[in-house]
Amino acid sequence: MSPKKNSLQQRAVDLRLHGILEHWSQVSQADWLADIIAWEEQARAQRSLERRIRAGRIGRFKAMADFDWSWPTKCDRGAVESLMTLEFIKGGANVVLRGPNGVGKSMLARNVAHQALVQGHTVRFTTAGELLGDLAALDSDAALRRRLHHYASPDLLVIDEIGYLSYSNRHADLLFELVSRRYESKSTMVTTNKAFADWNTVFPNAACVVSLIDRLVHHSEVIPIEGESYRLKEALERAEQAESKRKKVKS
Repeated sequence: MSPKKNSLQQRAVDLRLHGILEHWSQVSQADWLADIIAWEEQARAQRSLERRIRAGRIGRFKAMADFDWSWPTKCDRGAVESLMTLEFIKGGANVVLRGPNGVGKSMLARNVAHQALVQGHTVRFTTAGELLGDLAALDSDAALRRRLHHYASPDLLVIDEIGYLSYSNRHADLLFELVSRRYESKSTMVTTNKAFADWNTVFPNAACVVSLIDRLVHHSEVIPIEGESYRLKEALERAEQAESKRKKVKS
């Protein structure tokens, strides 16, 4: 059997097309066989992507093409665009996007997460509040272990908005446990509005904060973004447009 036919048969094996495989000698020369296998591969790939998108929960977001690179006063465009190659996921490296509110950290993180989904990776997007609230609400060790496994499993875990709320020592311990489980094996992306020196205000009195940061930033790409809030800019522009329309109506 030629390499091409061997490849076609292996694809049928991978798809578990048992009926076709049982009658391989009868159908292997058929002109329609390659199309059937290709259609099945495409349909399964699409269903797999749809399942991963639902599980990823990245929500709606603006595309990278809509990001205004001229707005931030500091943003390493090359470093951000290199994230879209997903090389960091292959090495189990982490990413930290740090900057004030409204500079596009979440938008960029969602775009990276979506690219990872399209390329076949498993992804989970969550906010720090949702994640830690979910874990802290569990009242049994077995349930907590299962939930930690749920968050530790994806190829890419995105934790958005660390620094917007303060958390207890238990929350800090839970985040440390999760980061430790993923350490050097799975990639974690974090967005934060706090410098690491200020994380003690996010987790006041938590003994594990230094170790948490150490695990998070080891083998990590830290990308600072500076500038005024783009959301505030858009709001002011809308207000100006509305005022201009009102003046035209009056005139």
